[in-house]
Amino acid sequence: MKFGIIKERKTPPDRRVVFSPTKLKEFKTQFPSAKIAVESSDIRVFSDESYQKEGLEITKIMEDCDVLFGVKEVPIDALIPNKKYFFFSHTIKKQPYNRELLNAILDKNIQLFDHETIIKENGARLIGFGRYAGIVGVYNGFRAIGVTKETFNLPKAETLDSQKELIAELKKINLKNLKILLTGNGKVAYGAKEMLDAMHIKQVSVDEYLSQDFKEPVYCLADVLDYNKRKDGKVIDVFDFYNHPENYDSDFMRFAKVTDFFIAGHFYGNGAPYLYTREDAKHKDFNIKFVADISCDVDGPVASTLRASTIADPIYGYHPEKEIEVDYKDKDAIVVMAVDNLPCELPKDASEGFGEMFLENVIPAFFNNDKDGVLERAKMTENGKLTERFSYLQDYVDGKE
Repeated sequence: MKFGIIKERKTPPDRRVVFSPTKLKEFKTQFPSAKIAVESSDIRVFSDESYQKEGLEITKIMEDCDVLFGVKEVPIDALIPNKKYFFFSHTIKKQPYNRELLNAILDKNIQLFDHETIIKENGARLIGFGRYAGIVGVYNGFRAIGVTKETFNLPKAETLDSQKELIAELKKINLKNLKILLTGNGKVAYGAKEMLDAMHIKQVSVDEYLSQDFKEPVYCLADVLDYNKRKDGKVIDVFDFYNHPENYDSDFMRFAKVTDFFIAGHFYGNGAPYLYTREDAKHKDFNIKFVADISCDVDGPVASTLRASTIADPIYGYHPEKEIEVDYKDKDAIVVMAVDNLPCELPKDASEGFGEMFLENVIPAFFNNDKDGVLERAKMTENGKLTERFSYLQDYVDGKE
């Protein structure tokens, strides 16, 4: 079997790759029967030469590969028929802008394995860039505070080489007694937590955070049952919330009253209460002035996130009374950082981490007859049709949704 690392062709360009040179060499060492080729690329964070130094083949011809690995969507005209492809297709939520891509995949008899569909039996994601979104999101949030208040000036994350360099810059800044709320309980939130801990910002409990004042910066990590409450007042468990979100109301305002900087690192499920609405943001007790919305659900659970921002232009303002976007330096604005492709700003670290997860959780399945069902669960298309697991996409494919 021959595996290929394809060149990223989406615009704007993404410098990430599924495997760094060292991880790809490790792949070859662990599975010596595998043939591996790397498509030549002038945008990738690792040069062609760095792969050649590890004894890997660089080529412009990928037609002889059986399995092709990429990060972002492959343009329709670049798809090679009758291959197995791995990339983020952004189709599993019926995203309208990629319907034609999924149709082309079916027409070309391609087996598609979306990185988002690579899961354990219990549904937990096995690979992803979430940790790096959390890392960069926190950095960008602090950068937004410095730029707005004109108290410190952090360089853009994309100009730095690694998480280590981001932390070094953050350690230079002088913060007053800021109260920081971080929501979530997954890779994004824990990537964010790594940064707050590296800055030696003190973590406090929910009760301490809500009831006490501090003379130093502190943060609180809050999960769904901290900022949601059952309508009948019962306290059950997180599974009750996940299974019956309609039985809950948001209890976020108790945090909004005492928070200066909100880092949204949670996963938002359909049907769950919004954390705060536009009406909540108008409330006289609503104190949040800075939001790093890493989750970036537009016009949804975080009312101030009107749109995704970009790496080039990452910050905008939300005017609570007018419910519109304004200049982030407007005195009444909530300052919003809502970049939706944060890991792109840390391509080297993100690629190395992604390759590590991929080598551990995906590649063995090609050599052990997929004994854990990883490939079977992830396969979206086969023989020109959607697989049973993804048959819910048929109306989307047919243009009925």
